[in-house]
Amino acid sequence: MKRQEHHRYKNIIKQYYEGCSTADFDLMMSTFDPEIVHYFVDHSPVYGAEALANYWMKVGPKTKASWVMDHIIVQEPEAVIEWSMPWTPPSDQKRQLLRGTEWYLFKDDKITEIRSYHNNHYLQDPKNRELWGFPYEERGYAPQVSD
Repeated sequence: MKRQEHHRYKNIIKQYYEGCSTADFDLMMSTFDPEIVHYFVDHSPVYGAEALANYWMKVGPKTKASWVMDHIIVQEPEAVIEWSMPWTPPSDQKRQLLRGTEWYLFKDDKITEIRSYHNNHYLQDPKNRELWGFPYEERGYAPQVSD
């Protein structure tokens, strides 16, 4: 993979982030495949374009979050980014910065899958060490370790 500063996927992700940061439902929807799924490390996946846009309409303003893409690497039909998210945790109201990475899958220049990885110290739990609901074994990933 190589860094591609001017790839069209960068513009699509930036548009998605702008929609999330400004709670712009239509802007987010313009970037999504109708069957999009967003996997998280700290809660169940969100399935479907409207459900995901509604999710960010609720979460973004609640946490005063905004998203910034810091770096991107593209190998079609995937893109991998590093991001920064200034936010205010509801529990202590102290503004802080969370960093993470996301893997995007595209179909016809629409986002069809997002896999988001970050280590939020407010959500430390062993079950948050992998994506919830992600079909790891079906996709050829290493099987889960058992005791």
